[in-house]
Amino acid sequence: MYGLHAVSSALKNPQRQAHELLVTRETAQALSQVEIMQAVAPQIVDRSRIDPLCGRDAVHQGIALRVAPLAPSAIEDLSDREGTILILDQVTDPRNIGAILRSAAAFNAAGIILQDRHAPQESGVMAKAASGALDVIPVVREVNLSRAIAQLQKAGHWVIGLDTGGSILSREGLGERRAALVLGAEGEGLRRLTREHCDEIARLHMQGDMESLNVSVAASVALYELARP
Repeated sequence: MYGLHAVSSALKNPQRQAHELLVTRETAQALSQVEIMQAVAPQIVDRSRIDPLCGRDAVHQGIALRVAPLAPSAIEDLSDREGTILILDQVTDPRNIGAILRSAAAFNAAGIILQDRHAPQESGVMAKAASGALDVIPVVREVNLSRAIAQLQKAGHWVIGLDTGGSILSREGLGERRAALVLGAEGEGLRRLTREHCDEIARLHMQGDMESLNVSVAASVALYELARP
């Protein structure tokens, strides 16, 4: 992973196993008094050493960290946490997932559930887009989302599918119930079977001419609505 926020968050996470920290001389001088430089002994390298590791056009800010992937969390772990649970139905773009993780951290969400076979693995691209939230927000990977939804409902969660055609999403309408929010894939939306397992289908209140938003933007707006006082 790469970028100051992603690397800093990973080094502060006791569950994250870090192997190698690469830093350019310029970045090392700027961060000499920062805590992350003391967590793992950095190797001072040229930018040309980091560039090929991070991929073309990656904005790595002169710092990269080689890590082991985090072990997935369990649904039971999310039920023990406060906040909305996000369920992503075949969302495949790592940048969108990273942006959703960032919003989840901003609005104190309990965690995110991904469909294991139709979601990307943890990566530097995802970590960069998450801006540190990958090491803050628990991620659960489930083979069967319908079964995961049923498990959440049994635990007392009200499952809301975000899609056009539903009622307007409202914090007041939720009352004291704990929410789990389901978002569909880019362009395709929720799959039929996933919709059928939701307790409610809701849409965002939009006054303009656009019919839909990018999934990461929609997640952010919905989380704000559900988290506001």
